[in-house]
Amino acid sequence: MPKRTVCRMAYEPLYLAYLVYFNRDRDYFECHEVLEELWLAKDKDPLYKALLQVAVGLYHFRNGNVRGGLIMMNRSYGVLGTYPGETLGINLAKLVQEVGLYASQLNHYAERPFAYYDLTIEIADPALAQEVELAASGIVPNRPQRRGPQRPAREHRK
Repeated sequence: MPKRTVCRMAYEPLYLAYLVYFNRDRDYFECHEVLEELWLAKDKDPLYKALLQVAVGLYHFRNGNVRGGLIMMNRSYGVLGTYPGETLGINLAKLVQEVGLYASQLNHYAERPFAYYDLTIEIADPALAQEVELAASGIVPNRPQRRGPQRPAREHRK
């Protein structure tokens, strides 16, 4: 009987989902949902929180909340910059640079407004790229994207 090979993923499924929602779908609310779950499971690891805050900052700014976007980008920038340039299989140095630029632009938004734009997290590890591609095939984009938490459906009461 031939041996079966089991493909073990090196990265957390919630992290993979975060990258799919961030890069493919630009669904920053969903990024928050999945990475918050991982952040809690990882004993509130500051790295995951900072990655989560990048998504939340983009979410706020895209929805017209400049102050909220600035706060999240600044917090994220301060933490992400303390990690090695390649961390969790991504080009973190590039992300830190882009988040810093975004925060600077938001800080001067009143004097120099600019149009919202997305960021892309560059995947540096080929194994991560494969895992993200595989995960993406099982993640259906939210259309329309959620704009906030959704309460569970209530049962109809008489």
